[in-house]
Amino acid sequence: MSPATKELLKRVRMMVPPMLEKFHKGMLGRVAVIGGSENYTGAPYFSAMASARLGADLSHVICTPPAANVIKTYSPNLMVHPLMHENPSHSTPSTLASPVIAMLTHLHSLVIGPGLGRDDLMQETVAEVVSAAREKKLPLVLDADALWLIQRKPELVKGYKECVLTPNVVEFGRLAQAVGLDTKGDTGKEGCKALANALGGVMIVRKGRVDWISDGSDDWTIVSDGEGGRKRSGGQGDTLTGSIGTLLAWRNIYLDGAWETEGGMGRQETLMLAAFGGSAITRECSRLAFGKKGRSLQASDLTEEVPVAFETLIGEKEESKL
Repeated sequence: MSPATKELLKRVRMMVPPMLEKFHKGMLGRVAVIGGSENYTGAPYFSAMASARLGADLSHVICTPPAANVIKTYSPNLMVHPLMHENPSHSTPSTLASPVIAMLTHLHSLVIGPGLGRDDLMQETVAEVVSAAREKKLPLVLDADALWLIQRKPELVKGYKECVLTPNVVEFGRLAQAVGLDTKGDTGKEGCKALANALGGVMIVRKGRVDWISDGSDDWTIVSDGEGGRKRSGGQGDTLTGSIGTLLAWRNIYLDGAWETEGGMGRQETLMLAAFGGSAITRECSRLAFGKKGRSLQASDLTEEVPVAFETLIGEKEESKL
């Protein structure tokens, strides 16, 4: 591990709230994942479980009724809300978005995209939710088919500096094309900075052999290059979104001064650290799981490694221990 990575993880640790007796249920993170459709039930589960296993107090999944029935059988630890609907439906996006928007004030962060699909009604409902979350200044993580939405409507997040996008190389290229950006095939440091700037300073996590992270500035453009596994099974990016979701929740608690904090870190640095921390933890989960499972590795294997990766990279604070 490089000295730069050690220093970044040290600062991520500063943002992690200790488990104090004075804290009540929900104070250590309330995270929701919007996704899960008739054909995709695993992705939102993996994202929400990563959030929970990293340490969020409350982890929600907001999905379609058919997906809810399935996801509820995966784990009793998640709160599953069947509020989303696909076509055909007599409901409008605004009507469907209303109960979801009502939940936003109770959350620290919101992940959108795992298993969402590209159904028009689902996409338009999410567009309403993103707009409302932005008004409430709620931190967002957008991945998968939420990025499909942003490709068509980049104005939804442009200039919103409480937002993390997590594209792979293909999604990165589509986003760049959507905003009229010619990166000349550069999806690394300079390309990542350029796309973040074109979107008005949102935080980009460009997933790949190494993960480039940038808000477009020189100060907060970094690489996450921890060793990962060599199996590229589907669903590993869901561990990333859930992990970032929890770290963004802890960021909110840190910025609110809920305990005697250290580091004097501001909003943009802590946004970058949440993105970096999620990337580092996911890569370590992949490395650990690959070491045990090899070629047979599946996304569920990463879920089991989340607390191990946290302890290895960041470590529990003394005041949290009995």
